[in-house]
Amino acid sequence: MPVLLRSSLSSKGVCRFGVVPWMLCHKSSSLITPMNKFRAFRAFTLVVSVFVSVLTAGAATPKTIAEFQAAAAKSGQSLTLPEYPLSPEQIKSQADQAIKRAETELGKLTAEDPTRLTFANTFVAYDAITARVGETYQIIATVAESALDQAMRDTANETTVRLQEWSVGLDYRQDIYQALKAVADAKPKLDAQSQRLVDEQMRAYRRAGLGLSPTERSEVERLRKVLAAMNTQFAININEARAPLDFTAEELAGVPQSFLDSPGVKQPDGRYRVMANITWHHQAIAESADNADVRRKVLTARYNLARDKNTPLLSKLVALRADIARRLGYASWADYQTETRMAKNGLTAAKFEADLVAGLQPKFDAEMEQLRQLKAAHTGKADAKLELSDIAYYTNRLKKEKYSVDTEALRVYFPYQATLEGMFAIYQKIFGLKFTEVQAPYTWAPGIQLYMVADADTGTPIGAFYLDMFPRDGKFNHFACFPQKVGGVMADGKYDLPVAALLCNFPAPSADKPSLLKHSDVETLFHEFGHVMHGMLSRSRFVAQTGFAVPQDFVEAPSQMLEYWVWDKAVLDTFAADYRDPSKKIPAATIDAMVAARQATQGYFTRRQLAIGSLDLALHTLTADEAWMADIVKIVNETTERVTIATPADTFWGAYIGHLAGYDAGYYSYMWAEVIAADMASVFKASPKGFLDEQVGRRLRNEIYGAGNTRDVADSVEVFLGRPRSMQPFLEDVGIKQ
Repeated sequence: MPVLLRSSLSSKGVCRFGVVPWMLCHKSSSLITPMNKFRAFRAFTLVVSVFVSVLTAGAATPKTIAEFQAAAAKSGQSLTLPEYPLSPEQIKSQADQAIKRAETELGKLTAEDPTRLTFANTFVAYDAITARVGETYQIIATVAESALDQAMRDTANETTVRLQEWSVGLDYRQDIYQALKAVADAKPKLDAQSQRLVDEQMRAYRRAGLGLSPTERSEVERLRKVLAAMNTQFAININEARAPLDFTAEELAGVPQSFLDSPGVKQPDGRYRVMANITWHHQAIAESADNADVRRKVLTARYNLARDKNTPLLSKLVALRADIARRLGYASWADYQTETRMAKNGLTAAKFEADLVAGLQPKFDAEMEQLRQLKAAHTGKADAKLELSDIAYYTNRLKKEKYSVDTEALRVYFPYQATLEGMFAIYQKIFGLKFTEVQAPYTWAPGIQLYMVADADTGTPIGAFYLDMFPRDGKFNHFACFPQKVGGVMADGKYDLPVAALLCNFPAPSADKPSLLKHSDVETLFHEFGHVMHGMLSRSRFVAQTGFAVPQDFVEAPSQMLEYWVWDKAVLDTFAADYRDPSKKIPAATIDAMVAARQATQGYFTRRQLAIGSLDLALHTLTADEAWMADIVKIVNETTERVTIATPADTFWGAYIGHLAGYDAGYYSYMWAEVIAADMASVFKASPKGFLDEQVGRRLRNEIYGAGNTRDVADSVEVFLGRPRSMQPFLEDVGIKQ
């Protein structure tokens, strides 16, 4: 089935392709890094560039878009960049043209003589037709999330709803269904990939309700269109939510000067503006503000974002999903959603979450008591109670006082440009790739870059990606990979290469200092770029089987695994250096302390992930009758308090959890995938060259990234591991010894 939901892929904050929370100007690299002011920094990036060229030496690589396109054509592929609309009228026109073209092609499919129907002119054709509409949708959805102009964003949002409705209607076209069913019933002799395409497509028809009576089927179709529009509105409300809070310099004691000097923070009246809806603003206050009232105010504002609009909307969403699930023959929405995933049913997903919650209880309790004692010592109150707004602050103090890890001080080792180039060098090395920056013909905001990806050995083009890395008003405010074009064989028989866009919100450079990342930002960068790699390296013949199409409870694993790289000294030594004096690397003792500090609070952060997963499943394991009467605020708040720490009184963070509209009954997937990620990372740990082992990297490229959804991902994982899956590496990583 064509899946056109508001979507992106992300880790710690937001989402995935085909499911959730989930862009025009000339490129200006000066907005990325004011390199001219930092000669030493420039010298270091030149060293990194040399490292990149050494790692990717091989076949000659094209240097311009035209050269890449010519090279792609020689290898039987096509490389076309997205055509971004430049006006609201063009947004509407692109959608109209995409639908018109698809309807014409579908008309040819359904008009075919029944005796001449084949796998190629039905299933393969349908995959290609819907893929082209999907591309239009993804481009317009990206504009909706990050265009500079409000009118562009508004029109794009309206248009994505229209495309979703068309997509849902397509699922119920009896003429298309009958044509595909005729071929499936004939049971033609097919290879494994082709048979998988048939099986999953027919299963999707069953899940859409094609086996229901015409009346009931029509009602399910109507409800699904309503659901799609409501999901989009939920995301819009989050994206448009603002929470500005102004404080004096005294109130912001402890907050890094780098934050106070950031663009837009200092106000004309001398106060400083904190935007609680901007993640890195919130993090700066949560981790560093000495004033507990300030921390509490900012957290409360963040936990009330979109509350008025999204609380009633979420209640309707939960009830509507349960009603649709009932009509389709499922006990709950969780059962419906998980049927196509590794978990297979809601009970298995819930048990997985509950078992981890219980297993982490002793470590969680010990960590919370340690932080409480730290607060007691700091405040002089022996009976001090730990609040949610204390966690990040005292975790930061714990790192400094017990482990001598100063998160802010470490930023000097991670200037954005050197970190980006260092990551590029590593990914090129282990995956056997070459990245080449080219002049983008057009972009949707200043500072955006475009890179071409090629195989390092053969020079064959593999795909392209855009980077949109710094915040601006109206832009999606987390970190995610937005697929623009998904690779697959098109109607002309050529393989259409994938294109992705990476949207991030790292601290922007100031007038006299480059953008300096926290170590957690570096971890996020490695993760999110892993999604780009997943999209680039997948080589399925069919769009429906690409890397982005793997089960939702696996899609994060390949990227989560890559987070392990930034905790390894051998990896960090390849790029992390003090931008003021590039000869200075992070001391080994500091990295050891960073690892120890991370493990010291891993129980809490894992339980926080489990809290979101648990409240998500609590909402979506309700039956249809229960859902219409449910108090969702009570369910969310009580589940949160049971699994982690209570949220502030009179707040409802469920209204701002974007995953609940598009990743619904799916947040457990993060921890499910995390367990698999730790297992896969253990293969690199045990290899002769550690995380820089090219042989293991090529195996990862072929068996995990390249395989995509062409086979059961459980099989792909075991082929890569060379053994059955194990939870042991994950438990060791969070500090639980068996």
